[in-house]
Amino acid sequence: MALLPPFMLDAVTAIGVGDDATKRVWVGTGFLYGHFDKKLDETTKSYNVFLVTNKHVLKGRKRIYLKFNSANDPTSKDYPVDLLSRNGKERWVGHSQLSVDVAVMPINANALKEELMKYAFIQSDAHVSSISAMKALGVTEGARVFVLGFPMGLVDKVRQYVICRSGCLARVRDLLEGLTEDFMVDATVFPGNSGGPVVLQPEIAAIAGTTPITNANLIGVVKSYVPYHDVAVSQQTGTPRVIFEENSGLAAVEPVDHITETIALALKRQKNRLAYTKWKSKKQALGAQPPAP
Repeated sequence: MALLPPFMLDAVTAIGVGDDATKRVWVGTGFLYGHFDKKLDETTKSYNVFLVTNKHVLKGRKRIYLKFNSANDPTSKDYPVDLLSRNGKERWVGHSQLSVDVAVMPINANALKEELMKYAFIQSDAHVSSISAMKALGVTEGARVFVLGFPMGLVDKVRQYVICRSGCLARVRDLLEGLTEDFMVDATVFPGNSGGPVVLQPEIAAIAGTTPITNANLIGVVKSYVPYHDVAVSQQTGTPRVIFEENSGLAAVEPVDHITETIALALKRQKNRLAYTKWKSKKQALGAQPPAP
């Protein structure tokens, strides 16, 4: 019996840096997220597919590599992704609030399909629980979660296998009440986990008066571990000399709502760029002003 849908494992990808494949370092985690666009017919839907990760994973980099497994043989391929356009502007979009560590970037999923790679994406209209949805479900501290990612750059050279760790919601009511922007899970994460999905674990049973959680839905994105600082004090002077940063075993997580908000910003910018391109391609009347790019 599986509690985590297998397709979610295929939606997660390792993020690496370094053009030399023999020296490539895997620095973070990302996952493919399908933002619902429209219904094409009774059985087919259209999605805009984005890579979702953290701002700090992409910031200051010119290129990253995404690893995907082949669907036909036991191999994988590293795909280069340029983060800067020809004019030097970032091709990825970060959340408008500096404190929110979420970044998205459009991904051409058709290229993966054509090369017969094994991939999937989390659908915004089917596999997601927003803050309002968590409220409706009665989600609270103690609910079980899965954390997916590549801690400490543990990526197989031949094949990509995401690491799944289990934990629980450590503090979430402050987010649900609108007092904070993120929430915490009791799950040990390390460098490399940044940008990985946090998935609500379904439960068969629930205590009286509460609703059982029947779906494994995405509820957030790993941002960082919550550090614990231990101070070494000099026995002679009684003053602090060295501060050690330890992993507390708690992780800070951005809610799904911040993904939705960032994608909305990305789509708006994309629309503005298309409008500006159309304007440039047409002959304009004298004195006509272009739309804002």
